[in-house]
Amino acid sequence: MNYSAIRKDILSSVRRVVLKLGSSVVTTDKGLDHRIIRGIVDDVCHFKKLGKEFIMVSSGAVAAGVRRMNLKEGARTIPQKQAAASVGQSRLMATYEAAFGRHGMRVGQMLLTKDDFTDRRRYLNARNTLITLLSWGVVPIINENDTVVVDEIKLGDNDNLSALVATMADADLLLTLTDMEGLLDCDPRTHPEACLIPIVEDITPEIRSLAGGTSGKSGRGGMASKLAAAEKVRISGIPMIIVKGKIPGIVSLAMAGDPCGTLIFPSKEKISSRKHWIRYNLQPEGELTVDEGAAKAIEFAGKSLLPIGVIGVSGNFEQGAAVHVVSSQGRKLALGLINYSSDEMEKIMGRQAVEIDWILGYRRNDEAIHADNMALFDPEHRESF
Repeated sequence: MNYSAIRKDILSSVRRVVLKLGSSVVTTDKGLDHRIIRGIVDDVCHFKKLGKEFIMVSSGAVAAGVRRMNLKEGARTIPQKQAAASVGQSRLMATYEAAFGRHGMRVGQMLLTKDDFTDRRRYLNARNTLITLLSWGVVPIINENDTVVVDEIKLGDNDNLSALVATMADADLLLTLTDMEGLLDCDPRTHPEACLIPIVEDITPEIRSLAGGTSGKSGRGGMASKLAAAEKVRISGIPMIIVKGKIPGIVSLAMAGDPCGTLIFPSKEKISSRKHWIRYNLQPEGELTVDEGAAKAIEFAGKSLLPIGVIGVSGNFEQGAAVHVVSSQGRKLALGLINYSSDEMEKIMGRQAVEIDWILGYRRNDEAIHADNMALFDPEHRESF
């Protein structure tokens, strides 16, 4: 397989890039790595002058704050991490502003939380802000708002954040800079002969098994979280490249199709941005169990779920909540936005749509969940949800 030709073909149509920079890339034991950041920014500015757009999802605020406050033992508690992020975020932005300023380019800061992705109105507002910044020629610098979030409402890590941003922005590429060469065929800590996997066409269970669960010294996300991010973007038709971030000129090398790192292909079948939002941003509040006829209609024909196909309701939810759709054997088929509350569903399940009026006294919709508001789970990945 001609990996170089494949890369160059994919990259030839890339216009909008989400560039994710891990803590291990932008920091050292002494704080922010200004030399590396300037080098990466130089590459970004080169491609911006060629008409490319870049959105940067950057870690480093907490590490910068720890260094600034001279916290010899680091930030251990949640309040310490939040305070360190508060101190470090301004230093991180000042570093980017100075680096881009050398090229006469502007940056804009966006601090996001989980609510900015789960609430549809906030999601669209954030997207509009992002697109406006790009239209102005501004480079958005995005991070999670670590000064206010706690573990219960965190997005997880910046790998996850970068994937959600890439989908929000309709990006053409997610380029992840990390402390690893890419995905290796075995653990290099126990197998020095480990080899780089240059191309991943599909994220199979075998590929996932290679990722492990370890994270870097400075950050939360390891290779497993990067593959999870790849699964989120590839189903929207976005390829992902994972490369070692401290290699000089690495952004230019990756963008030029150099056979560095691991290129993960986009999925052959894409889902809409709305279904992606449902699938990867919403938390289920309940569950509908459906009979085998409804399961097949949903899974293989992409049909809406009608009340007659529902044989069980669990959870306490209101109209518009996200609920799992589960087969009678317990297989999770989909996540969708329900048209009726749990109390209403218990009354109308198993009944024809024409009966809803006299059972409830009104009929809001014929469907329990419309197909447009239902995101299917791939059979291969179903159990992971």
